[in-house]
Amino acid sequence: MKLAEFVIEDAIITDLTANSKENAIREMVKSLCEAGRFATENEENIVAAIMKREELGSTGIGRGIAVPHTKHPSVDSLVATIAIAREGVEFQSLDGEDVHILFLLISPPDRPGDHLRGLEGISRHLKNDDFCNFLRQSKTAADVMELLREADEDRL
Repeated sequence: MKLAEFVIEDAIITDLTANSKENAIREMVKSLCEAGRFATENEENIVAAIMKREELGSTGIGRGIAVPHTKHPSVDSLVATIAIAREGVEFQSLDGEDVHILFLLISPPDRPGDHLRGLEGISRHLKNDDFCNFLRQSKTAADVMELLREADEDRL
């Protein structure tokens, strides 16, 4: 599954200023809402679902990366956004380090295969140090999308 197919360019945040895990998640969910991916009345429920998932174990996977995710009936297809936190966000990561790259993924509950394929695609690219370094340096949503397309085509 190609990242550029489900990451929503209009929701990408290249200057996340949140100072906590919950605020980072809120800001990212809000950006997807503002990009028209679900109705405003679902925003709080989605944040709550992601925070409930975080209670099971932090999605801060280490190396400055977090991949918060959930399944929610307000979306009819896999959607994601990316945020870059230049100052870092405390995320209770597995390695104890602050997070600088966040991928937030939401999928419909009746499409678990898409959810797993989306997470796998994100994880595969995040293992590439060049991809992560270029992502951290991206200044605009267009820069991020171009990087995703290059990664999808194995041009990194």
